[in-house]
Amino acid sequence: MTPRPIAAAFVLATATVIGATAAAPAVAAPAAAKDDQATVSVFHAVPGLKVDVFANGKELLPDFEPGTLTDPLKLDAGSYDIKVFKDGEGPDGTPAIEKKVDVPAGANATLVAHLTADGKPALNAFVNDLSKVPAGKARLAVRHVAAAPAVDVRAGGTPVFEGLVNPKEVKGEVDAGTVKADVTLAGTDTVAIGPADLDLAEGTNTVVYAWGSADDKNLALKTQTFKDLHSAPHGVPAGETGENAVNSTGLPGWSLALGGLALAGAVVGGRRLFDSQR
Repeated sequence: MTPRPIAAAFVLATATVIGATAAAPAVAAPAAAKDDQATVSVFHAVPGLKVDVFANGKELLPDFEPGTLTDPLKLDAGSYDIKVFKDGEGPDGTPAIEKKVDVPAGANATLVAHLTADGKPALNAFVNDLSKVPAGKARLAVRHVAAAPAVDVRAGGTPVFEGLVNPKEVKGEVDAGTVKADVTLAGTDTVAIGPADLDLAEGTNTVVYAWGSADDKNLALKTQTFKDLHSAPHGVPAGETGENAVNSTGLPGWSLALGGLALAGAVVGGRRLFDSQR
């Protein structure tokens, strides 16, 4: 996909639907963002909704199909009035999602258009944890952005994250290697997604999104991986996701809180970033 203007790629695009998790080779990162910019990737996780996207009153992403993750973009810090319409219904119709999003300078985050647990369109953002990973370890983060109840995440049949609800995130550091992961309904052995093999390479942060709709039986996993996070310097953090290998600049150490949506800890906490409100 050819990148649109920077605000456009920030607003919305859509993540590739995969029934099982896959990761593309990571690539080298570009130079760090300027002090007055942020680095933002966008994942559209609203299945079946073709959209036109408007930012500050201008159409920026027409005819977008579900299933694309944008390349990370360097965005000027500031406020964006985002309106997402069903295809052909904007700008005078009723938007499917309407949010005012503040973009703080220096942030590295993934903005996700997704469904709430009860199936309503929503817009949230998550800080990407680019802090160093101990030798021999990998970081695994799971983000629940599906129209589904609470879930457990298992590795090799053993729960590693339990009771995860939409739109929360959990993470931890695990031994590097390949693990067979699946997602079950919380407290049960009923598999909702997977199993899928996750390649958790040493010195990486692999983010797994559980997305889609349980009622529509299209739940899926999507991965986004940030590499070169070894405790000893091995390069500049880079990101990749699904079928599109992309650049992603890491700016660890930022502590962000925006309006009513507080950042739960510093960037190393890997929690949500933006205050998005009607």
